[in-house]
Amino acid sequence: MVKLLPIIFWLLACQRSLGPDVPAGPVIPDTVAAGGFEKSPEVISIKNGMVPEASGIADSKRNAGYLWVEQDRGNPTYIYLLKHDGTLTDSIFIEGSTNQDWEDIFLAGDQLYIGDIGDNLAAYGEYRFYQMTEPALGTKKVSIFKTISFKYADGAHDAEAFLVDPATKDIFVITKQGDNSKIYKIAYPQSYTGWNEAVLIGSLPYTGVVSATLSIDAKEIILKTYNKLYYYTKEPTQSIPAGLSKAPATLDYKLELQGEAVTFRVDNKGFYTLSERLMGVVPSLNYYRRK
Repeated sequence: MVKLLPIIFWLLACQRSLGPDVPAGPVIPDTVAAGGFEKSPEVISIKNGMVPEASGIADSKRNAGYLWVEQDRGNPTYIYLLKHDGTLTDSIFIEGSTNQDWEDIFLAGDQLYIGDIGDNLAAYGEYRFYQMTEPALGTKKVSIFKTISFKYADGAHDAEAFLVDPATKDIFVITKQGDNSKIYKIAYPQSYTGWNEAVLIGSLPYTGVVSATLSIDAKEIILKTYNKLYYYTKEPTQSIPAGLSKAPATLDYKLELQGEAVTFRVDNKGFYTLSERLMGVVPSLNYYRRK
């Protein structure tokens, strides 16, 4: 979370290699557009409250028609349910957790992962995921969850995006800062009692990734920066790193002041984006329908 206009940032994609063992991803062509989604989103007003520092969203499987929303650093340890029509309903307390800097949320199977992975100043060095069975509508508190604590093999990093491979259960963390966003792998099975190591496995030809989502059929990936949506396709049996090694397309995107969240719908009919509140501008839920 950086409280500055994101238009200033990430306007140029850097293409510098990280070294012989960690190649950067393919160069992005100057003009690429992905068809398949509407160019302009349905803009949905938030009702019955607001989540002012929304940093991640995930479409719910257990609660059809709802999105999970989390807030980042400095906020209480709650997750929220937001209806597709923009109505904010439930807030669920994650008892015993800590919000060092929650930055993304992901649903793999029936497991919900909260990524406490942000580190603006690269000062923490220790990070974690909270993994739990997806709560049901009406739940007030979750006190049973697993903690996946991890460190990077090469020091502290700021990250705001991650993906969980539903087939292998490997976790892939994507960093935000630096010349290139880097991809780190936390291999399954993860330890719930000791420290896990996040190992560098690749990088992207751009930087500033703030959210990530994988379609329900594991064929599509969207990585979000403040001003772009990078779209990848892959075979369902293909690994996430293999999918991200391709040259992405860019999706049409209605710029948000502090847009830090993206998720596919679980019925695969489109995807949503959501912004934090910034400079007094009240965010809306944006839905990009599949054509």
